[in-house]
Amino acid sequence: MNLEKKEMKEINKLTLLIVAVIVLVLVIAGGGFYIYHQKQQMSDLVETFDLEKESLEDEFNELSLQYEGYKFSVGNDSLVALLSSEQAKVQRLLEELRTVKATNAKEISRLKKELETLRKVMRNYVVQIDSLNRENEQLKVENKKVVENYNRVSTQAETLKKEKEKLTERVTLASRLDATNISITPVNSRGRLAKRIKRMQQFVVNFTIAKNITAPVGEKDIYVRIMKPDDDILVKSRTDLFTFEGKEINYSMKKMIEYEGEEIPVTLYWDIEEFLLPGTYRVDIFADGNLIGQKNFDLKD
Repeated sequence: MNLEKKEMKEINKLTLLIVAVIVLVLVIAGGGFYIYHQKQQMSDLVETFDLEKESLEDEFNELSLQYEGYKFSVGNDSLVALLSSEQAKVQRLLEELRTVKATNAKEISRLKKELETLRKVMRNYVVQIDSLNRENEQLKVENKKVVENYNRVSTQAETLKKEKEKLTERVTLASRLDATNISITPVNSRGRLAKRIKRMQQFVVNFTIAKNITAPVGEKDIYVRIMKPDDDILVKSRTDLFTFEGKEINYSMKKMIEYEGEEIPVTLYWDIEEFLLPGTYRVDIFADGNLIGQKNFDLKD
């Protein structure tokens, strides 16, 4: 009887031990599963944080590129400076993001808010840029019209200028004196026509200043040049000069007349004191700075 009780006690102890072992195994298994499950959840969470951080970095990079693009499309220096300043902020926050651990939820959240603020700023700039672009397009249209008007006015002004110049030229030509009926008569010592050079004592130059009611009236200096066949000018003094086409040139004879707009005859005399060669000579007549008449004549030996 005692033996049976003893055996029963042993069996009970063994049963309790087995149960305890089973419970312990179950507890260990459950704890291990729980730890594995928590670790798996943590791994998934870390991966999620990493993906979120990478996504946030991409958004910062995209925003920076947007600022860069708008900087090149804007012609306003002040606005470009502001865009550059905002782009620098984006780059600074991007560098901060890269140094923050993905699991630092507080910093990640702060950087998200900063990104949203920068996006709002960007939207404001986009509105300004669009407005400036519209204004620029309008200015281009207006400038094109202004240029077209300027070119049209310039063309009209140039046309008027040319017409005025032509009119002035016509008026100038109309008011210019004209020497007509020019004759050069070589005479001898008796005042008669001399046909040979050796008998010539004087040239008598006759011409008429034609009537011109548009020409200025008053005292006028008439200059006569006698050119020899070798293109030299007959002069009494090399200091006898007058201005023609901006140059000082010699004259042979000079006479002052009183011109009243009516026809007036003029006679000048050249005393031959130099040796003359046979050939073709030319007389040029000037008044008011203009060449008003020419005449060639031949001398025979």
